[in-house]
Amino acid sequence: MANTGLVGDDAEVFRAAEAAYQDSDNSVLMAFRVSKSQAFWSVAGRRTRLTTKQRILAITAKRSIATQKFKVNLQVLKQSAKGLQPSKVYKLKHLTKVEAVPSNNTGCTFVLGFDNLKSQSVAPPQWTMRSIDDRNRFLTGILKLCKENLGRLPKIVGMDVVEVALWAQANAKALPIGGPVHDESVAVGIGANELSVTVEKDLVSKAEEDDMESLLDTYVMGIGEAEAFSERLKRELLALEAANVHAILESEPLVEEVLQQLDAATNSVDDLDEWLGIFNVKLRHMREDIESIESRNNRLEMQAVNNAALVEELNQLLDRLRVPPEYVALLTGGSFDEARMPQTVEACEWLAQAVRGLGSPYLDASYSNMRAVKEKHAEMEKIKASFVKRASEFLRSYFSGLVDFMINDKTYFSQRGQLKRPDHADLRFKCRTYARLLQHLKSLDKGSLGPLRKAYCQSLNFLLRREAREFANELRASSKVTRSAGGAWLENSTSGGQMGGGADTSTVSDAYSKMLRIFIPLLVDESTFFASFMCFEVLPLVPPTPNSVHEKKGAEDKEDEDDISLLDYDSTDMRPMEQNPAELEALNQALQDLLDGIQEDFYAVVDWAYKTDPLRCISMQAATERFLSGHKADAAGFVRQLLDDLQSRITLQFNRFVDEACHQIEKHDRNIKQVGVLTYIPRFAMLAQRMEALMQGNSREIIDLAYTKLVGTMFTVLDRIAQVDPKHADILLLENYAAFQNSLYELANVVPTLARFYHQASDAYEQACTRYINSIINYQFEKLFQFAQRVENLLYTITPEEVPFQLGLSKMDLRKVLKTSLSGVEKSLQAMYKRMQKQLTSEELLPSLWDKCKVDFLDKYEGLEALLAKCYSTEALSPSASEMKELFKTV
Repeated sequence: MANTGLVGDDAEVFRAAEAAYQDSDNSVLMAFRVSKSQAFWSVAGRRTRLTTKQRILAITAKRSIATQKFKVNLQVLKQSAKGLQPSKVYKLKHLTKVEAVPSNNTGCTFVLGFDNLKSQSVAPPQWTMRSIDDRNRFLTGILKLCKENLGRLPKIVGMDVVEVALWAQANAKALPIGGPVHDESVAVGIGANELSVTVEKDLVSKAEEDDMESLLDTYVMGIGEAEAFSERLKRELLALEAANVHAILESEPLVEEVLQQLDAATNSVDDLDEWLGIFNVKLRHMREDIESIESRNNRLEMQAVNNAALVEELNQLLDRLRVPPEYVALLTGGSFDEARMPQTVEACEWLAQAVRGLGSPYLDASYSNMRAVKEKHAEMEKIKASFVKRASEFLRSYFSGLVDFMINDKTYFSQRGQLKRPDHADLRFKCRTYARLLQHLKSLDKGSLGPLRKAYCQSLNFLLRREAREFANELRASSKVTRSAGGAWLENSTSGGQMGGGADTSTVSDAYSKMLRIFIPLLVDESTFFASFMCFEVLPLVPPTPNSVHEKKGAEDKEDEDDISLLDYDSTDMRPMEQNPAELEALNQALQDLLDGIQEDFYAVVDWAYKTDPLRCISMQAATERFLSGHKADAAGFVRQLLDDLQSRITLQFNRFVDEACHQIEKHDRNIKQVGVLTYIPRFAMLAQRMEALMQGNSREIIDLAYTKLVGTMFTVLDRIAQVDPKHADILLLENYAAFQNSLYELANVVPTLARFYHQASDAYEQACTRYINSIINYQFEKLFQFAQRVENLLYTITPEEVPFQLGLSKMDLRKVLKTSLSGVEKSLQAMYKRMQKQLTSEELLPSLWDKCKVDFLDKYEGLEALLAKCYSTEALSPSASEMKELFKTV
């Protein structure tokens, strides 16, 4: 750009700025060499000034392609190795103020305030011009560009605007910018690659400048004369306005000429208005004709569309009302043979869709009253009723025929010498052929399934009961075992060997377990098959386990699973997402009809096993618990109820055995003298050992209840028998409690219930021993120890020195008692041992009891010796306690 107003260093700076933007669309209007300094707040709160940097501040303009207006920017350039490079750009439209820095006395330093700075907490940079002229030239250019292009002026703070205006007046010719940046004021020389800016007008014209100078020379601009100066200006303004009005009035010819021109223009406008009115009427008529034509066309078009839609709707209705003759022939008179089932099922699907299509919401309500629709709907209902009746009669006879065929064939049932596992694979395969037919019957008429379900349950119930009865009979016949002693386990002592090591009765419980293994899965499979086959809307009765899909349990199990899993719902009849209580109740009621009566054969096996060996109830109970825990998730409750009833039946039989055993124990209480160990004590130990062997880690509840009842009865009867002969009661108690402990020592270490009764027997044994030993000691030395007891009782109330003076406790009385009791003491001790030996029937108890007797006697004798030393110091006990201890060794 050529700028003739710049010389020297300013021209060089301008050319350098132009060179920096020669490859861009920006035109350089002004360029200044400035110093940039940045101030910020330090950590200590003091303001720190950074090093001053030299920069070039350029004003550029660029035409906007979208709006065809100029965008004016303030460009900051810095010197680099490649020359001047732009470092910062400020848009002039965001400039809000120019504020002088008060700390700089030269007035060349100022701050530019922009309204779009992101961080207001950082102090803006300070710009320092080289001179006041550069500053005034920069401010004048900025103010001019803002006024002409933005229509507003930034705020000037800390600078004398009048001074800037006067400088602009004095240097108007030297300004590089004299007006707004218009399209015609900026010419870009492409060939010379130069930009030139010409200024159309100055900031102040020459006439205005002369008037301002004469006005300023006339008055003294003192602060004290401001009001007088203002009043003077107002008066002169009024005088000038009056002079202007007078001048206008004096120019009358000019005014008349202007009025004539205005009259001519008014006449032309009237003519034009008349012509426009004529054209407007014609255009209105044309518009009405066009609207009429468009309305006719729209009605014709709508009529054509409606006719096409009506034809399409009628065609669809005719398709719905059309009845294929081949489907009618199959539904009203076709055969239900297995080979023709696909065609029959296809006809059922068509009939279901056709009936559903003639009802709401598939058919519009406006068609429901049409005679053709009513006639076709009645015809389809007649076809549906005929088909449902024929299909129901066929299926009832089909189910009955299948079961009759199997019942008449003896190879399906167990025979003598051969157990036959029930196999319903062929039955289910044949039924599965008509599964889809049942689903369509349900969709056509839900009420038709009730009689079919009842007919199926009656037929299959007869088959299942026959299979269970034949299987149970052959199971009992093939299990040849000798009947156990049963409830008579306490009748005599010789039967104990038979009880513990007699005939093996494990085949009894094995037979019961086999019955469960064969028939419980069969009943579960039949229940699941029935629920799916007869279209009950319930969740699966036996939820699949995570591994059930991946595991294979053999060809036979896999075949059974296929029998059920192939009976999935059709794609139009989805499985329910949640349980339907009404359907589940109906299913349970139907299963009751299907499986009712089969429990009697299970009861027969349980009763037979009880009669053979009552203790096998423990094994059967464990087997039942295992099956019951495996069918807790069975939603159809018949199988679970059957297992619960079997468990109750087994518990009842076992409790019956326990009651009979308790009754046998009570037979020993006959109010007659009995000695030695009672027979039921060792027999109970053998019974407990066998019960524990049969339990094998299963639930202990039934056994612990039996232990509690049996042992409680045993101890009660033992106490009653001991009361018959009070003289020998302690001997009977200690011998039987000792036998109870010896026989159950090992079991008590592992069975908590028996351990509790073991400790109870141990406490009773200790009490009986203490009473018996005291009776043995008192039999020989009762007077001696009674005398000692009387002395001890008196010592609670009197001093030891006063005891010899009490009645019956004198020294003479003491000597008499000692002579009576201790004369021939060796014979007395020997008599004690012989008496104990004679009374005890269990010789193994004699050593321990005699040792306990010696300890108790010596404790009492030592106490007597200490008592005599305390109260009768002049009297000596002979023999002494140590001598008495030596005498016991000779016995």
